[in-house]
Amino acid sequence: MKHAGVAALARAAPLLAALRELPLTERQPGIFYRKGRAFFHIHEDGPQLWADVKLDGRTFTRLPVGLPAQDAALLAAVRQCLV
Repeated sequence: MKHAGVAALARAAPLLAALRELPLTERQPGIFYRKGRAFFHIHEDGPQLWADVKLDGRTFTRLPVGLPAQDAALLAAVRQCLV
């Protein structure tokens, strides 16, 4: 599974815009860090987008993204772990 390219990141634009409002650092388009450590990035597998996110602060969890309900669930989980 490859990291998301420009077209895939454009499809995830609403999700990425919401992440940019959180206390995260975007070092490259679609790749976010928290406290100097990798925290979030997106992969593409055919038409499906997947987010790898460290909700526990240590291990990446892979979640589907791209649909409004999926994005909302991911954002809720990210906001919860940032509290």
